Amino acid sequence: MTADLTVTTTSTSYPVVVQAGALASLPTRLEALGLRGALWLVCDGAVETLYAAPVAERLRGAGFVVHTYSVPPGDASKSSARLSDLHTWMIADGVERRDAVLALGGGVVGDLAGFAAATILRGIAVVQMPTTLLSMVDAAVGGKTGINHALGKNLIGAFHQPRLVLADTDTLSSLPPHALREGWAEVIKHGVIRDAGLFVELERIAEARGWDNARPGGLWDAADAALTATLSGLIRRAVAVKVEVVSIDEFERGERITLNYGHTIGHAVEQLSHYGLLHGEAVAVGMHAEARIAQLMGMCDGDLVERQAALIHAYGLRTALPAYDVDAILALTMRDKKVQAKKIRWVLPAAIGTVQVRDDVPEELLRRALQA
Repeated sequence: MTADLTVTTTSTSYPVVVQAGALASLPTRLEALGLRGALWLVCDGAVETLYAAPVAERLRGAGFVVHTYSVPPGDASKSSARLSDLHTWMIADGVERRDAVLALGGGVVGDLAGFAAATILRGIAVVQMPTTLLSMVDAAVGGKTGINHALGKNLIGAFHQPRLVLADTDTLSSLPPHALREGWAEVIKHGVIRDAGLFVELERIAEARGWDNARPGGLWDAADAALTATLSGLIRRAVAVKVEVVSIDEFERGERITLNYGHTIGHAVEQLSHYGLLHGEAVAVGMHAEARIAQLMGMCDGDLVERQAALIHAYGLRTALPAYDVDAILALTMRDKKVQAKKIRWVLPAAIGTVQVRDDVPEELLRRALQA
């Protein structure tokens, strides 16, 4: 068994498990954490039959009371209406403060169910059980929860740290190719912002496989058993970056802002697509645009931009900005959560493994980068 990672902040500490077959240990782990109240299992339609039903059966067999609620897949479920439905479901069925919410699925479920846990009865425990690559390496760790607003993505929410993160890498074998592809954006991001060795390892794998991104899942095929051990190791290394950053800065007052690399442009593009672009697809585009901004600012050279773009392409993602109006993109960036004193705080790469936060990017330079 691989040793658990641990998030340790001033307010809490909890294990992060990245392991094949991890879901089988859920009853034992809940017992060890003292979570013996009713369990409110929230999933989406994509995992309801595959994973939610077996998990609920295993928990009931161990003596737990389990309630299950399924939401439609997709960002549309991160809404105030869906949050209200969850609150009504739990209140009507007698939720108590000793209970726990189990979030089983991708980032949408994790954000929505986590926010429901943060707000019901002024907060009950939540356990995050991500089943997508993107949610494993990013969304499930760190306690960010929330829903979207008509004026922007993730603008309503709360920090609510989980009691446990249980990432079962076996669940990746059932991901559709596009969902596997989008997760690589966050893995690559973690290499750019903090772990140059991870970035080089991703390049090494791409080189060994001929930089061939023609596979349905990009460079990777989750059903390729020969790659399973390597895949789990890469995921764990990427998760370790998030664990380290959150442990330093729980509430995004400093270091944690670096995790938003690619997200300022990415969130704008995602919203303009009416969420037709997946989150990771939009982040990949945002990373390329923001690397161009860094190049124009004289912070990095063209080699960094080209290496990053080549790696993004190798893992099946694109870097080209969709044909959206530049003014519309810039207007949405001003609603970004990182805006401070009416200035956008941009996370920009200085070298592979190192980023800086800048609030002095001229608008004309932004336009040049986006138009390019």
